[in-house]
Amino acid sequence: MQAIIIANDKDERDVFTFILRRTGLAVASSSDPRRVLNNWTSHPADLMVVAPTEEQAPEEIVEEVRAITQVPLLMIIDPFTEKILCNLLQSGADIVLGRPVSPQVLSAHVQVLMRRSSAIPSFVLPTLALDEITLDPSTRMVTVPGQEPQRLTQLEFRLLYTLMTNRGQVVPIDVLVERVWGYTGEGNRDLVRGLISRLRRKIEPAPQKKQFLETIPGVGYRFTMDNI
Repeated sequence: MQAIIIANDKDERDVFTFILRRTGLAVASSSDPRRVLNNWTSHPADLMVVAPTEEQAPEEIVEEVRAITQVPLLMIIDPFTEKILCNLLQSGADIVLGRPVSPQVLSAHVQVLMRRSSAIPSFVLPTLALDEITLDPSTRMVTVPGQEPQRLTQLEFRLLYTLMTNRGQVVPIDVLVERVWGYTGEGNRDLVRGLISRLRRKIEPAPQKKQFLETIPGVGYRFTMDNI
């Protein structure tokens, strides 16, 4: 599998390249995110790792990446606030790590992303059709009456598939983190909250109404059609 590392600092690129190659990935690197995105069609990758400088706005980079591709995206930035973390996750980053990041932590996160993205092929999963919403695993397309079909990212698809296959049941945050990201132990509420927010923007006719994805405060989330 191919990874692309985007970092302005050459030493950082070299270190990250070494770590990712140790995980079994083929690695290319660049200092220019726009050049990578402009050439994405001819030079795609299975994973993108971006380590912007203090002068670069990480939220803008995430938005530019997501305008071109839904590839798993790992951001490595300087120490960040909770607000910055939430903004990055809601903009489309899959994992956000703070500098300095240890080789063991980076390697573990990369392996999780790759394991989840190369898990059971989606085409072997059945299409889910629950009256008002249809989810096709072969294309990761979700269809809601009155709306254009939406293509989901891999993380969005795993989250929605998990909730739909447990329709009416509250799925705890820790379970969602394990099913979607592959972690075990205490879940990261910000990760789940950010992904839920992105998913709502794609499937809810009126996101503020929360027609399909119901938040159970302090517990988790539930897929419901009782609000229709």
